[in-house]
Amino acid sequence: MTGGIMDNVQRAAHRATASAIIRKLSLRNMTGHYCDTAHEAVALAQSLVAPGQSVTWGGSVSFTQSGIKAALEADGHTMIDRALATTPEEQEEMWRRQVSADWFFMGANAITLDGELVNIDGNANRLALLLHGPKHVCVIAGMNKVVADVESGLKRIRTVTCPLNAARLHTATPCELTGVCADCHAKGCMCCQEVITRHSRHADRIHVVLVGESLGY
Repeated sequence: MTGGIMDNVQRAAHRATASAIIRKLSLRNMTGHYCDTAHEAVALAQSLVAPGQSVTWGGSVSFTQSGIKAALEADGHTMIDRALATTPEEQEEMWRRQVSADWFFMGANAITLDGELVNIDGNANRLALLLHGPKHVCVIAGMNKVVADVESGLKRIRTVTCPLNAARLHTATPCELTGVCADCHAKGCMCCQEVITRHSRHADRIHVVLVGESLGY
């Protein structure tokens, strides 16, 4: 019973926090949504992507882990998968296709209580698509990604996100080898760009889906 009570308390807290963030996102010309579970987030994503629209994504654990990727594939959308491009020529053509996609799905490294998106990138292809190109962007963020402010978001990236992603991707960076950020300039550095999205000039372009579960890193 205690576990059930605590789940209800946590769910109520998540809903209240998400509601406050969604109001802030609206002021920043971004559309916010909240789903109690990843299952609900799948249904929401399916409702956002119209039949016949194309979908692409970055290296998002949340997009796969939530089940959204599998559901959109099953719905028959054109899935533009960058992993299928192996040669430089194929990668260049894949990039053109990604830029012109109807929807780009990505995770967030952190999102502040004030509605700012905090992200880092290595090659910048992921963040480039957030900033410009696809008609719509859908950011999937578990409530584990919520932080107090931008500084806290950058701290979370350095202490949580990068060490875990480095272990997943085998970057051979200090954060993989020691588990601690060294503010490095290593060949495989993932922190080449730090981007704060504080406002969207284009209404209805960026959708942020907050999920009341722990998703991604």
